[in-house]
Amino acid sequence: MELTKEEQGILLLSARSSIRTLFEDIPLPRVDYKLYPRLGIKAGAFVTLHLDKQLRGCIGFITSDTPLFQTVCEAAVLAASKDYRFPPVYLQELSKILIEISVLTPPEKLVRYEDIVIGRHGLILEDPAGRGVLLPQVATEHNFGISDFLSALCRKAGLPNFEWRERFLNILTFRAIVFSETHHRNTTLGQH
Repeated sequence: MELTKEEQGILLLSARSSIRTLFEDIPLPRVDYKLYPRLGIKAGAFVTLHLDKQLRGCIGFITSDTPLFQTVCEAAVLAASKDYRFPPVYLQELSKILIEISVLTPPEKLVRYEDIVIGRHGLILEDPAGRGVLLPQVATEHNFGISDFLSALCRKAGLPNFEWRERFLNILTFRAIVFSETHHRNTTLGQH
């Protein structure tokens, strides 16, 4: 799936406006799906918040039964207020926060660890002992190889770092279209 710069801009502005509803009595953003039909597709999405180049919140949905526009708006509010790793965003820092959106492709079952492509695949670990998700950009931002990426995924799921070496884990891969307010440049990961 492709998104135009205009569609990306609408999603970014709407994510920010959605967060503002936590502090101001303003209506939730809306969009006309007849004018922007791609914003009405059902797709998973994550919203990542950065403050001073540090992670400030990240929440999303792997898949969604609601339109992409609504999924992004909901994820933005949750990333600002419900990420258990951080206190809720407060009004004074909102203007300094940069928003990044990742629109996900449907997940596919990983057959072999060697099939993971760094910079292209995000990972989902589903295990009775824990669940974890890492977006594709995590591997490139931290210069991970496949083994580093798998170990980070295990940590995120609450498993021992090298559990992936002990047994073949139930992992799904996905790709993401990633764009942010930083120069509103479009970085598309996994599109080759």
